[in-house]
Amino acid sequence: MSIFDQAKHDVERARFLGDVRDLLSILRRQPNELLPFDWVRHLSPDGEHQRGLETIEVDHIIGSVDRYREFDRHYLPKEAHLDERWIGVRAAQLQGKELPPIQVYKVGDLYFVKDGNHRVSVARRQGQKFIDAYVIELHVTVPPEEGDTLKDLIIKGEYAQFLKATNLDTLVPNHHPIRFTTPGRYEKLLEHIRTRQYFMDRKPDRAGLPPVTWEQAVESWYRRLYCRIVENIDLHDVMSRFPGRTEADLYLWIMDHRYFLTQKYGHDVGSEEATMDFRAQHSPPLYKRLGQRMKLVLRGKINPAM
Repeated sequence: MSIFDQAKHDVERARFLGDVRDLLSILRRQPNELLPFDWVRHLSPDGEHQRGLETIEVDHIIGSVDRYREFDRHYLPKEAHLDERWIGVRAAQLQGKELPPIQVYKVGDLYFVKDGNHRVSVARRQGQKFIDAYVIELHVTVPPEEGDTLKDLIIKGEYAQFLKATNLDTLVPNHHPIRFTTPGRYEKLLEHIRTRQYFMDRKPDRAGLPPVTWEQAVESWYRRLYCRIVENIDLHDVMSRFPGRTEADLYLWIMDHRYFLTQKYGHDVGSEEATMDFRAQHSPPLYKRLGQRMKLVLRGKINPAM
């Protein structure tokens, strides 16, 4: 078989595997597309710098600047009109020719291809682990992860803005990650902090003292409100009752429930009682929890053993 015929056979095989993966992604309800680099703007990058020529891991390339519709998430070619270019790259590889480095943007530990998509596709199809690349790194507070969707990146961008607004990374360097599963929730946390600051300022023992600073309110909110509810969530095994949800999701729900109970009984019931009552009153039935857990397993979101 000639080099050209071998390369042609390889691209046809690659497109066939791409069709199989598309079908599996539909059945599993998992995304099978490359991430568009444009989505990175949702992470609120605050600068970039040239890292120069580096050797990077092929499996860490998750997106493309302008060719994200032409390859799937595994960088298998999707369109027949791409065959000629793909064959050319594969034929050069079979002939032992040295291919030029690709160009990528680095975001966290992952990469988006600026130039060299076909080289990445051929390299990945042949099981190549590393590839040379000219790297431009973007600085982001909350980096992307493999498998992220547009919604995930929007939420992470909101988290980055929250961290900048609160300076929580500096005030509490080893704080629990505060991740939501729905956009638009971090503004509610800022409201909680502003409310915390308001009531701290009006405590009788602060008479004559300077106003409570934003930084003091942030740290007090985190340690005395957020952490206490997270501890109670763990203590009373609440997470297992809400598959696919996060501690931050439950924090907001429990705080709302605490307010409801306070209005009902005429006094603050405290975080532990609110957590226990929320668990008792709002846990989904067992069959719904099992169904939700099965969906998450099929989508690869959780380990079946968990």
